[in-house]
Amino acid sequence: MTTSTIAGTGTHRYQLHIDGMTCSACSTRLERMLSAASGIATAAVNLATERATIDIDDGTSLDSVVQVVGRAGFDARKETRAYRISGAADEAAAGMIREALEGTPGVVTATVDGDRAQIEVERYALAVSDEILEERAREAGCVLSSSDADPVEDRRDFRQYLAISAAILLSAPFVVQMAAHQVLTTGWAMHALVEALLATPLQFVIGARFYRGALNALRGGGANMEVLVVTGTTAAYFFSWYQYATLGDAASGQLYFEASAIIITLVLVGKQLESRARRGAAQAIRELLALRPRTALVEAEDGTVHERPLREVRVGDSLVCRTGMQVPADGIVTGGVAEVDESLVTGESMPVSRGKGDPVIAGSLNIDGLLTIEARATGADSTLARMIRLVENAQAGKPAVQRLADRVCGIFVPVVVAIAAVAFLGWLAAGAGVEVAIINAVSVLVIACPCALGLATPTAIMTGSGAATRAGILIKDVEALEQAHGLTHMVLDKTGTLTSGTPRLGTVRLLAEDLDENTALAIMASLQQGSEHPLAEAFRVAAEERRLPLQAVHDFSSRVALGVEGIVDGTLYLAGNRRLFDTLAFAAPDPVDTGDDGGVWLGARREDGDVWLARFVVDDAERPGAGEAVDALKRLGITPFLASGDTTAATRRIAAATGIDEFRSRVRPEDKVALIDELMEDGRKVGMVGDGINDAPALARATVGMAMGSGTDVAMETAAITLMRPDPRLVAAAIDISRRTWRKIRQNLFWAFIYNVIGLPLAALGHLSPSLAALAMALSSVSVVGNSLILRGWRPQLEDIRHDHS
Repeated sequence: MTTSTIAGTGTHRYQLHIDGMTCSACSTRLERMLSAASGIATAAVNLATERATIDIDDGTSLDSVVQVVGRAGFDARKETRAYRISGAADEAAAGMIREALEGTPGVVTATVDGDRAQIEVERYALAVSDEILEERAREAGCVLSSSDADPVEDRRDFRQYLAISAAILLSAPFVVQMAAHQVLTTGWAMHALVEALLATPLQFVIGARFYRGALNALRGGGANMEVLVVTGTTAAYFFSWYQYATLGDAASGQLYFEASAIIITLVLVGKQLESRARRGAAQAIRELLALRPRTALVEAEDGTVHERPLREVRVGDSLVCRTGMQVPADGIVTGGVAEVDESLVTGESMPVSRGKGDPVIAGSLNIDGLLTIEARATGADSTLARMIRLVENAQAGKPAVQRLADRVCGIFVPVVVAIAAVAFLGWLAAGAGVEVAIINAVSVLVIACPCALGLATPTAIMTGSGAATRAGILIKDVEALEQAHGLTHMVLDKTGTLTSGTPRLGTVRLLAEDLDENTALAIMASLQQGSEHPLAEAFRVAAEERRLPLQAVHDFSSRVALGVEGIVDGTLYLAGNRRLFDTLAFAAPDPVDTGDDGGVWLGARREDGDVWLARFVVDDAERPGAGEAVDALKRLGITPFLASGDTTAATRRIAAATGIDEFRSRVRPEDKVALIDELMEDGRKVGMVGDGINDAPALARATVGMAMGSGTDVAMETAAITLMRPDPRLVAAAIDISRRTWRKIRQNLFWAFIYNVIGLPLAALGHLSPSLAALAMALSSVSVVGNSLILRGWRPQLEDIRHDHS
């Protein structure tokens, strides 16, 4: 995500990648300082994604935001990328493009290399996109395009691995010494100066990052994990020097250089493992970003095909997609047939056939065939771009339980320092020596870490929402995820949700003796030639399938909500519901088979009087898996409720077919809202699933609204969860992943709290050495993130859905 203007607010939204945050105390402090800064409307900081999302007022510069980040003790990450330039033929032109780019919010420097026809841009990561830079370059009269060469690499990971390798090498002799003490009866110890020689670079060179982090935190008015690590290891390190200074060579075996060295090494290793695990949790966004093609093949009016950057594709362009290429934009197929893999967009595991008139989604892969596509949505308006925004939004939010954890982390470090002080004084008061008191206090400082508390919720949300996205379930925000796990009732729209929304001809009941079924159908289909009603298509398709000839219709008339009438072969025919015939004073006596309130009636007005001809039942085909979806909802402990604007007969049929006990028919949009209000009495949480414009009010009113991906844009914009393919089984799957995610959050928070509740007393009472305390601290964060990563293996398997996931 990059800069964007928030309509109607006079603010601009930016994202920054923040370096230096190690625990929830860090992210809480930064969020507090950003929110309090002048010119910043809102700020949200996510520890797991290492992102800050800031809304700034007009007139406030991004540089001032970066300064606040610096005052809080952190860095806004920078990245450098090289671009090809054309149009900068002289120094003046080069100066113009340099000034244009350096004047773009988020750009730090721009350096033009005229000999290589490229420009190197240093910018704040996430703050400004390639598209914005290319637009600024065009305004300066130049063309900017991404270089074929890789961007200038960030060597951060390499330096981290180098530091860890050096730390392991320097601390390895201490590990050997500790093992020797356990195995050899005579013991073995390095000379004190050798220990100091190994521990000093670990403490002050490799461990310098901890000192910087602690100092920055204290300058920012807070305390974090680094404060605890620095206090503990510094105490152990200098106490070892004190022991050697007072005892000389007799201090061997009473030094704690090994404690400070091993603590720093274990914390470094733990942080690296945690970082790798967090990147795994964010895999969903990277997979979506990888789907975006950089170029598109655009067909000109003369039939020639040219390759263009994707940003230059416009709605209405004719695009060519060959075998092995990704569909560049949302559109409609205008020519060709191909097998398309939409798995990473919709979650559909099997390739789907796409031909003329079919929709295709940007990012899907053409497996076999050639397609010509008319672009309907490009760039930020495409389905893929909206998916990326929704996933980022869901992963950036904070549920109430995380805000509670943040408040705990805000006071965590001072409380731990106080406990360490009490432990130190307590051991002295109990008659123990200074050595015992210091080491136990160090153990308290080292074992306590707020990182696990800070990562418990965001890593679970990142992984859960990412797994949902891969299955074709888009969660708009964290509130939707938070509410979905507690749903008790689910209102399902019929048409387009449990049914395909495509009417088809069912049974035909003849009411005249001199008429056969095909003749009746031919008359009905002929009448419907001029109708745009959805049911008309069912008759036309049925007649076409039976190869029945249609006749010309004269004096055709359509009556809204009633039916149609027209003259076929000299006879006036009427087709519609019973109200049509009542309105036109149809004089024929009621037929013996009046049926129920469903069906479409066909009658004729002949010279010898009015006569009933036939009654047609039009079905809406049940979607595959509709019954399984309802059964899965019941197993989740959710009561399904069917609501439809269709007739009682049609609604009852689908309810019976899918196993829904309660239903309401002939409901209007306001009736669906009233139904949800009724069901929400006594504090019940009610979900709503729909796909049409008329479902939007109910989707907005429900605790959680879900829109079928085949539905209207209005429904999908209103809903909190979008199901990317028209499969009703995804409704239960969405609730299942939300419950599993919330279960992981509770597990993570429980273990994070229990770890500290048990670990702190053990350390204070002298039952844990500093090295073991450091190991436990490192493993606490890794275990929390690892537990969350289990969700990556989730797949929407309905047979595995049970109520015990709540």
